Amino acid sequence: MGSSKYYAAGITAFLIWGFFSFGLKPLHAYPSLDILFYRIFFCAPAMSLITLLFRRNTIAETRAIFRQMLPGAKRKLLLLTFGSALLLMANWFIFIYVMNHISVSAASFAYLVCPILTTVFAYFILKEKLTPLQWAAVGLSVAGCVLLSYNNFMTILYSLVVAATYALYLIMQKKITGVDKFLLLNVQLIIIVLLLLPFYPSYGGPVPQAASFYGYIGIIAVIFTIIPLFLNLYALKGISSSSVGILLYINPIIGFLLSAFYYNEEITVYQIAAYSLILVSIVVFNVRFARPATT
Repeated sequence: MGSSKYYAAGITAFLIWGFFSFGLKPLHAYPSLDILFYRIFFCAPAMSLITLLFRRNTIAETRAIFRQMLPGAKRKLLLLTFGSALLLMANWFIFIYVMNHISVSAASFAYLVCPILTTVFAYFILKEKLTPLQWAAVGLSVAGCVLLSYNNFMTILYSLVVAATYALYLIMQKKITGVDKFLLLNVQLIIIVLLLLPFYPSYGGPVPQAASFYGYIGIIAVIFTIIPLFLNLYALKGISSSSVGILLYINPIIGFLLSAFYYNEEITVYQIAAYSLILVSIVVFNVRFARPATT
């Protein structure tokens, strides 16, 4: 019973993210880079305000931790934070492009394979272990990707880039320990703002005049970024990261259903076969979490 509220928070977060297309698709006429500019320029100040108003103790604690670090540890933290910011910026930009200019199903596919791809990266970078069953699941995922790339190579490539940038971002987050995750994300967004600002005058389009544009940007920033982020971090306080990882699949499943039944995107036999293989790989990969604990 004690963990039910944490599961509810996690499920709600991924349910919200599953409907992300409702915020992005109405802006498909605008350049993806402009959407990224305004999303970042809205999110960073909003999160900074939340941090200053409600998380001052966290700021003080983090400062104290940073002061006590050895020079090498400080340098490592700064490099990882900067690298994470670059990956997050790339992920958000490519995801927006894929969602609005390729297909909702391609964007959803990215987060379907992301958990498995994250684990593979963790094997090579963090030296985490994979069981033979998990390697079999990875093989099934690769087979699904190969099948999906038939006559559709660029689409699957974009999806894998979205998945890879986010998977590498998560790996970097795992390497950063002892720092509040919300505050860390806030700092990363500030870094992204500082990186993007010099490019905005040259690469930003005309200032949007439609009030609806700013309305949707506000929805993306608050409803589809800040609120689910809070819920996800809250869920991680009461349930394991592996459990949250399984809940992640709610997001792409909703995306696939919307792409087929709401946006009426074409679903081919190859896609059905590929998605079926990947769904089987997900079940195989996560079978250890479904087994009851032995005593």
